[in-house]
Amino acid sequence: MSAAAQGRAAVIARAMPPRSRRAPGLLLGVLADLCVVGLLGLSMWLIVRAGEQPPILHLTFAIVGVRAFAVGRAGFRYAERLFSHDAALAQLSALRAGTFDALVPRVPGAIESHRRGEVLSAFVDDVDQLQDEPLRVRQPLLVSAIVVVLSLAVVALISPIAAAVISTVLLVSGGAAILLARRMSGSYDRELSEARGALVDALLERVAAAEVLSAFGALPQQRARLAAVEAHLSEVQLRRARSAGLTGALLVLGSGAASLLALVLLLPGLGVQLSAPLFAAVVVVPAAVFEVFAQVPAAIVARRGVEASADRVAALTETELPPEVVVERSGDGAGGPELRGSELGAPASADSVGGEGSLAPLIEVADLAVRYPGGAADAVSGVSFALRAGETLVVSGESGAGKSTLALALARFLEYRGSYRLRGLETGALPVSEVRRTVGLCEQQPHLFDADLRQNLKFARDTAGDDELMAALDRVGLGEWARDRGGLDSPVGEHGALVSGGQAQRIALARVLLADFPVVVLDEPTAGVDRELADRLLAELLGAVPADRAVVLITHTELPASLPVAGRLHLGA
Repeated sequence: MSAAAQGRAAVIARAMPPRSRRAPGLLLGVLADLCVVGLLGLSMWLIVRAGEQPPILHLTFAIVGVRAFAVGRAGFRYAERLFSHDAALAQLSALRAGTFDALVPRVPGAIESHRRGEVLSAFVDDVDQLQDEPLRVRQPLLVSAIVVVLSLAVVALISPIAAAVISTVLLVSGGAAILLARRMSGSYDRELSEARGALVDALLERVAAAEVLSAFGALPQQRARLAAVEAHLSEVQLRRARSAGLTGALLVLGSGAASLLALVLLLPGLGVQLSAPLFAAVVVVPAAVFEVFAQVPAAIVARRGVEASADRVAALTETELPPEVVVERSGDGAGGPELRGSELGAPASADSVGGEGSLAPLIEVADLAVRYPGGAADAVSGVSFALRAGETLVVSGESGAGKSTLALALARFLEYRGSYRLRGLETGALPVSEVRRTVGLCEQQPHLFDADLRQNLKFARDTAGDDELMAALDRVGLGEWARDRGGLDSPVGEHGALVSGGQAQRIALARVLLADFPVVVLDEPTAGVDRELADRLLAELLGAVPADRAVVLITHTELPASLPVAGRLHLGA
């Protein structure tokens, strides 16, 4: 099995509920479809038999049976949908969480070759599409196979000729419907996925660049593009629906042909080999059998869609990660230094390593080299420094010199070569989660959720009370601003639309303070801020960091001479 097929199989397997959750829905589905066949056959038998005017007691069992099948068809179908959808939706929740967990280590670097719309469409539409595997693929195929075989077995007991006719026509018309469905759905599924991705891309661009498009008068062109993309998507969906209708027409034609052939072949034996009621029931049963079998071509089409979605999800989550990307696995750090309690994150003390009156470095880097995923050469090489508590290192360099790559390596998002120690322990031998609880990264463009201030801060420490949150905001200089806006309940807008760039950086720093990282990495905290405000912002941000923390400040601008720094590191030529 190829790697792509293995990845697809792994994704589909995660979409399947446990057998114990699927079994009730399967059993109820079989009972519901058996009621469909039984209702049609028994109803026709009852109509013809009643026409012979027998004593009413001879019809009582059939009358009760028809009522039972009618009630059972609706009742079993409702219960089947309830149990099967409950199992599929419960598994979908686990599937979404698992897919998100698989995407996390691939950011940054491992999926940047995919468009944003493609990734979003895979995570939303394609993951949702995978629930069709238990609901519209496996269960319909199993139910249809069981019911068709049982129905043909009962018909064969009444008339072997009728069973042979139904089986032959079913194989011919059903096979043709399946081949047509497979052939037409393959190309349409690819087109449908591309059209959905293009629509998501266009919508994201429209929303993200709304102000720019409006300023340059390009909104009409963007609306025209959206309309064209949507029209193409509708056209693909319409062609796909037409193919489904054509396969259904083949089965209806086969159903009529089977009934007609059964009528012609069984008519000479009417009254001799078959009674009139049984003859009528056998002639009309093909309609119900073909109705049940109609689930098969639909399941084949759904299977193609599931496979296509699984391939796209697997391309994001199942492909081998680049060697530059750090992944924490079970048992990560086994065999390395044993940590006792919060040893790695404990505050430095004069007695820790360096002897009386000295402090051991919180962070030591020697001859560090880092390569960005997919890069042909090292983005950073030969980097060495050491920082103690209360010291600040300034890392400067032009854009593209590798400053942000260094920050990702310090937070253990990217692998490194050389030596990188925290409190004397090599980070490569430590659990990744432990390193990330020690080194806090304040990104160049911090993400703010479309929620209030409280929720944007509490995920850094969910046990923090409102007083602690306000204290953190006061420390970064946002306390008065927050109170003027209504306190912690004030919204920040989508992606922080209601706050300025400097305020977003302060909120991000407040998160870092709440998380209580011993080492703080500030990546371009003044990006997008006017130069007149940048110096003051830097001074306030650095002043907000507790004195027993080590700070790595990454910037491409000159720093005010008044800012105390322990060292400077310039990257690039």
